[in-house]
Amino acid sequence: MSDSRALYEQVILDHNKKPRNFKKLEGADHSVEGFNPLCGDHFTVHLNLDGDTLTEITFEGSGCAISKSSASVMTTVLKGKTRAEAEALFEQFHAMITADPDAPVDDEALGKLRVFAGVREFPVRIKCATLAWHALHSALTSDDNAVSTEE
Repeated sequence: MSDSRALYEQVILDHNKKPRNFKKLEGADHSVEGFNPLCGDHFTVHLNLDGDTLTEITFEGSGCAISKSSASVMTTVLKGKTRAEAEALFEQFHAMITADPDAPVDDEALGKLRVFAGVREFPVRIKCATLAWHALHSALTSDDNAVSTEE
């Protein structure tokens, strides 16, 4: 097994068993539900903004290990970022996860998110990995309507 594959599996297992920021955020500025009707993943992303800075970001719900770990890592990476920085990471993450499995990964730009490049090998799981990110994107654009992977 390659080192990157082992790291991918380790991160997913760790964040699935002990998800970070896994709670309802009372009094959240924005809360957006995300659904993946094909596999049943259902998460709500909550966030607070102070001006343009994400001061708090949490999530709650249920789903597969990939969707839960992706949401968990997302919250740890984005806390303290500006709206523009969060949007840029959303775009970079989405581009990486939907790229060809052999495409290079911008390790510097993506940081710990790069471990999810392994999802590219399983196209059916891409929606799992991006569900919370799409909910985040909706919240950042002040569209608090639920999002679905099938829209």
